[in-house]
Amino acid sequence: MKYIVKSIICILLVLQIGYAQDNKFNEDKLLDRLEVLSSDKFEGRRTGEKGNDLGRAFIIKEFKDLGVDAFNGSYEHAFSFDSRVGSFSAKNVLGIVKGTEFPDKYIVISAHHDHLGKSGDKIFNGADDDASGVSALFAFAEYLKKNPPRHSIILAAFDAEELGLRGAKYFVEKMKESNIVANINMDMISRSAKNELYVVGSRYNKGLKAIIEEFKNPTDTKLLVGHDGTDGKQDWTFSSDHGPFHRAKIPFLYFGNEDHAAYHKPSDDFKDITPKFYKNAVSIIISVFRDLDAKGL
Repeated sequence: MKYIVKSIICILLVLQIGYAQDNKFNEDKLLDRLEVLSSDKFEGRRTGEKGNDLGRAFIIKEFKDLGVDAFNGSYEHAFSFDSRVGSFSAKNVLGIVKGTEFPDKYIVISAHHDHLGKSGDKIFNGADDDASGVSALFAFAEYLKKNPPRHSIILAAFDAEELGLRGAKYFVEKMKESNIVANINMDMISRSAKNELYVVGSRYNKGLKAIIEEFKNPTDTKLLVGHDGTDGKQDWTFSSDHGPFHRAKIPFLYFGNEDHAAYHKPSDDFKDITPKFYKNAVSIIISVFRDLDAKGL
């Protein structure tokens, strides 16, 4: 009997270790890329400015190095718009990993590469907002290289989020006739004093709700469902680039955290992120994606 019990325990441990290893990515590079993209060199990555151009070039180089193909023949997808603060030319950066079973069905993994730029001698580096999400896109690319997805995956670094979710709106409008299964959006995922990550959007889709309810968290970071209009807290349903997907009735999951003292301030720097939390957050998001890709909606 003891032998049987020990055997069962060993099997469970092997399964647990396998589950954790399946979503592995290069944690050191996750941090290195975040540090680079949120450095002064990129001048806050404001839409239409030099730092934004440098940021896009960095993203494209990483996509190429990781074997991510250009989407529809180009990594950069330009658009323009007028806003209260002026007229802008902007560019989304899009890559694709083709699905093995459903190449014409897309899961969009997104973050935004723009931030607030400079003000005088102060640079708004936007480490958490949202260089953290962009660096996570590269972690996804590493994972997908080792684990080919069933659905086609669009890795989207949207521009002009800070100016009204413009890049996501443009993308959704252009892709409205395509079969987008779901959007997973990452914005502000590298900093948490409470070791808590929020997920928003599961309440709007039965399939996503089941995935989140049945999710086996491979980390010690808490995954909380909230900020979705049901808990009395600030509603994040339209707070970032997942908003245009939701308006287009495309299922979404948004992963993020509550505003911190450095939100939209020059103090949003790499030195103040929470590295262990960030690694855990990316591991959680990749694991949720894996369940979504396996089960579909």
